[in-house]
Amino acid sequence: MCSIVLWMMIAPTGIVSADENSRAIEDLRLSAYISGVYQQIAFTGDNPLSQDAFSKAYRGYLSLADAGMLNPELQTLTVCDMSRPSTEKRMWVIDIAARKVLFNTYVAHGQGSGDDLAEEFSNRMDSHQSSLGFYVTGDTYDGDHGLSLKLEGVDAGFNDAAMDRGIVVHGAPYVSERFIAENNRLGRSWGCPAVPDELKEPIINAIKGGTCLFIYAPQASYLASSHWLHHRIAAASLPDVNCSEIAMPTKAVPRTRVIEYISNGRVDSVKTIPN
Repeated sequence: MCSIVLWMMIAPTGIVSADENSRAIEDLRLSAYISGVYQQIAFTGDNPLSQDAFSKAYRGYLSLADAGMLNPELQTLTVCDMSRPSTEKRMWVIDIAARKVLFNTYVAHGQGSGDDLAEEFSNRMDSHQSSLGFYVTGDTYDGDHGLSLKLEGVDAGFNDAAMDRGIVVHGAPYVSERFIAENNRLGRSWGCPAVPDELKEPIINAIKGGTCLFIYAPQASYLASSHWLHHRIAAASLPDVNCSEIAMPTKAVPRTRVIEYISNGRVDSVKTIPN
């Protein structure tokens, strides 16, 4: 149940049409629903997944589910937050139905993306960079790294070359606390979200077969262009949603702009102002 109360100030100018007002109300309901789900998930430890990263990941998850691209029997969302350094546990595997974190561990980025922090991303062959965006997990196979999981990139222009590039989930010995202690950073892949060797089997088995995996960083061009972050989802179609406690505006909603303030590669604060 959504238990968040949202209030909007009505500006004297910039009143929008009835259709835009309806869209704004739907967006409010969706944001409230996503925020409610985030609050219900038992994130543990001193470094939980940020609400900003989760909100974008879950919005895309809902968009993919709405488009029929996910296995409806597997309500699992994997988030790799590449705005964080590689020395942090920046992968979360979340059971959405149970509101539970299944795994929180290390994940590698591509050699071409940076050293400790991933700063560059590419969809190009042989770039050895990580690719931002949403993926749908596929079948498993035995490769050079043992059990591995195929990924289909579904963000056009950002990660849709993943299959051709051989971007998969696999285990690697360089994804370990020992490697961090010796090198002051995690080892790097050729673009694959590699995980600790000892966790590859349980993680791959938990997320294979049509679940959503999201590789996130606050890159402005991606956030503005991703189809799945802007796909329209009707609040009525959300699972287990009851937003009756949301205080909705009774007048037309003004145009607004959202400004994100980024510090050291992360969203520091967000401000909404009249347009």
